[in-house]
Amino acid sequence: MANNKKKNLTMTQQEYQELAKRNEPKRPVLKNCLRAFLVGGIICLIGECFMQMFINWFGFTEKTAGNPTVAVLIIISVILTSFGVYDKIAQWAGAGSAVPVTGFANSLCSAAIEHRAEGLVLGVGGNMFKLAGSVIVFGTVAAFVVGLLHLIIMGGG
Repeated sequence: MANNKKKNLTMTQQEYQELAKRNEPKRPVLKNCLRAFLVGGIICLIGECFMQMFINWFGFTEKTAGNPTVAVLIIISVILTSFGVYDKIAQWAGAGSAVPVTGFANSLCSAAIEHRAEGLVLGVGGNMFKLAGSVIVFGTVAAFVVGLLHLIIMGGG
């Protein structure tokens, strides 16, 4: 009789997956999308304000104002990351703060801060470029594929 009362506590991996899926909390997808859109849009709006500032106050052209704008956004992101503010924004906004260049700067700065105790070369440099390497490779490969497609579609000239 004790055997009948004893529950079988073993389950297959498939049964566990089904149980986990049933008990998984529902994600507020619409709310997350709205937050990401809002924060990403605000970051882009700030970038556009800086770009217009460089054009109107410092005599840059639309073509040349992009570089200092990106540099300012990166500096702001690094400063906010250093004080722990960017991480709080990222927790609330999700992908909205990760997609612009500020998200990449935040990732690099976070890696540098986290590994600074290991030294400048092996800690900070090694871990920053471990993260940046995949982005650089993806960007290079994507640029090559787009250039190749442009050459095939538009011709050689």
